[in-house]
Amino acid sequence: MAPGVSTGIACAFGPLALITASLITIAETETIEEAFRRLNANMLGILFAQDASGRIVGAVTDGDIRRRMLTGITIRDRVVSCINRNFVWAPTGGPREQILKLLDQRVHVVPILDGEGRLVDVFSRELFNLSEESEVFARARSPVRISFSGGGTDLTHYFVANDGGAVISATIKMYAHATLRRRSDPSIRIYSHDFRRTIEADNLAELGTGGDLALIKSVVRLIKPSYGFELEVSADFPVGSGLGGSAVVSSAIIGCFNEFRSDQWDRHEIAEMAFQAERLMLNIPGGWQDQYATVFGGFNHMEFFSDQNTIVPLRLDPNIIAELEESLVLCYVGSGRDSGAIHRDQKAQHETSDAVAAAAKQKEVTRDIRRHLLRGQLLECGRLIDEAWHAKRKLSSKISSDAIDAIYDFAKQHGAVGGKLLGAGGGGYFMFFVRPFERYQLIAALEQQGHSCSRIMFEENGLRTWKSRVPAQLA
Repeated sequence: MAPGVSTGIACAFGPLALITASLITIAETETIEEAFRRLNANMLGILFAQDASGRIVGAVTDGDIRRRMLTGITIRDRVVSCINRNFVWAPTGGPREQILKLLDQRVHVVPILDGEGRLVDVFSRELFNLSEESEVFARARSPVRISFSGGGTDLTHYFVANDGGAVISATIKMYAHATLRRRSDPSIRIYSHDFRRTIEADNLAELGTGGDLALIKSVVRLIKPSYGFELEVSADFPVGSGLGGSAVVSSAIIGCFNEFRSDQWDRHEIAEMAFQAERLMLNIPGGWQDQYATVFGGFNHMEFFSDQNTIVPLRLDPNIIAELEESLVLCYVGSGRDSGAIHRDQKAQHETSDAVAAAAKQKEVTRDIRRHLLRGQLLECGRLIDEAWHAKRKLSSKISSDAIDAIYDFAKQHGAVGGKLLGAGGGGYFMFFVRPFERYQLIAALEQQGHSCSRIMFEENGLRTWKSRVPAQLA
């Protein structure tokens, strides 16, 4: 540190004054008289001696000098004769607690030295430099859901006309991730790792609608942030998976922006905002369960009515959850589905006798699955899931196909008790229930057919958001 550069230690002459390096350091070739002058000026009772290259080689205190003067040296002699080379110091970048412990136990002033032994800063018991404010990122992680029964009864046109809808779902350890960085200017940069697309705009008004990353744009337009930002989004699941991915991505983005609010939105508000961005602003048909499932997390029994939605957590014994994890298999059968088209077809057919009866059966099965889940009667749940799938197929001819039916029949021939295609239908993931001792037989058979299978691990938490500090030198 060159002479004249501030060290950040307040001077005794005033709380806003700063001591310079020239008042706390001294060349070892200087006189003791000069040392006294600097000690009187800095009021710290200590100096740090430098060699010819500027490295700190020791400390010099009033006491050190006076003890040496008792042996016969004078104020005309050199400081080198008074240096205590066994002095206390701390390295730059070290933990604050190390410095605090030194101040608490051994000394009143601690010099901070760099790797070459040069002075960087000085801390005392009264004055301690705080770190510069770091840049803060907002991060969010929101889980996908699997539904056991009731899909289709959460569509507004259905539950308004048929005395409510009911769904049972649970979140699993597969997520959408979002990171948000506020900018000091109004410009916007959005990057999707899954689509490998970047969108940039000078401000919110120029962000536009539709086109690439339309869902993300819709969420941002709903929030209307008053600042520029950089947003990155990624997902652990493929597009069209049937796991409620659009709602999961929307919720993660809303959660990031919520981290920067002083008056934060609650979970109901976040779920409703995600619904609004996708269903109303983008006009993509669909139900309500996905948004609530990802925000609330865990096992939930949901009921939908014209005046309110009710989310009731299911308190399952941990052993029941563990056994259920051993009894379920996810099987990916490919995308290519259009959930919006399927939901539009369901709406067109919802008043037919087959569709009305199928939806009523879905609600009945949902109540039964809830009862058996809570009691740990999982085999009965597997059989009911089979019933739910056959009922769901009657809601729309677009939900299944000959190829999908063939996969289901094949799975049942190789150990599956029941199963269902997750989401609206048409593709994505099958969830199969199987007795645990037969799960590997089922997985091997499906994988021989070219299908990818994986375990299910349940996630008890819903949307999680937090801030992450990045040290100033790394920001």
